[in-house]
Amino acid sequence: MTTNEKYIKRCIQLAQNGLGTTYPNPLVGSVIVSENDEILGEGWHKKSGEPHAEVNAVLDAEKNGYGRDAFAKAVLYVNLEPCSHTGKTPPCASMIIKKGFKKVVIGSLDPHEKVAGKGVAILKEEGIEVTVGVLEKECDFLNKRFFTFHRKKRPYIILKWAQTADGFIAPVQKEEQKPVWITNSYSRQLSHRLRAGENAILIGAKTVIDDNPSLTCRDWQGMNPTRIILDSRNNLGKNNAVFNTAAPTITIDSNNPETIIKKLYNNHIQSVIIEGGARTIEQFIESNLWDEAMQFIGTEVLFYNGLPAPKLNGNYTILDRVTLNKDVLKTYLNA
Repeated sequence: MTTNEKYIKRCIQLAQNGLGTTYPNPLVGSVIVSENDEILGEGWHKKSGEPHAEVNAVLDAEKNGYGRDAFAKAVLYVNLEPCSHTGKTPPCASMIIKKGFKKVVIGSLDPHEKVAGKGVAILKEEGIEVTVGVLEKECDFLNKRFFTFHRKKRPYIILKWAQTADGFIAPVQKEEQKPVWITNSYSRQLSHRLRAGENAILIGAKTVIDDNPSLTCRDWQGMNPTRIILDSRNNLGKNNAVFNTAAPTITIDSNNPETIIKKLYNNHIQSVIIEGGARTIEQFIESNLWDEAMQFIGTEVLFYNGLPAPKLNGNYTILDRVTLNKDVLKTYLNA
């Protein structure tokens, strides 16, 4: 691993601290490193409207007693191209110039039309040495939601379901209007943690009727995602839990994946977890409109008396496999 790769990797680690709180901004971390390979300061973007990662890294370095003379000999690392426009905060490219930096190393270019290479161009015009593309794939994947939204004009789509050890998503019949727990408490807490990291969560009307879920991240500290409910037949009343005040709720009167995704994009949703039911998930699989799939496999069995769990098709790879007590979580990536 080169020196540049080491510190861009650190930027990625820092940036991950902002998952779930920076929307609509990307995840960004920054490190300032001296000519003697000493970290002078580091920071990450914490929340939209608050200082960006580069500003926080500079503030950290200044708090540690460093200033313009040290910055002139240091390297500023950042996983995403510094912004070049004034939004809720001033442009970071101008701040970098003002502070006297002469070298900047960047992971990937910002796909947002207001940046898209302009930040790099401004830095180079001022004579700053700029290196771009260090751990570019890793940096792109870190901001998969932001990049998908701006490059593909749609949200990043995550399919998620729990299934029994014998391959069922739910029993054929239930006596009560509530979820049937297939997985253990560790898996359920992780599920709520995943919700806190995404913009929205989507289910069909049948799941609302059958389970009456609230779709919040109540078992994890974080922002509740916007709830997307598919109700093409207008079957739902406002007494269901998904219409409480815990989070915003958007109702879509369509079951067509392309129409749904277009409406989510128009509502500025950068990522969505599609949780059910089985037919809703299968429609997105059939349309090949998904980026990741998360399959929780519990130890319960329904003895072949249940609704079959969704099955992926096409070209995909296993991204990860973890054990949660006795449950298993497999994550797939759509090629």
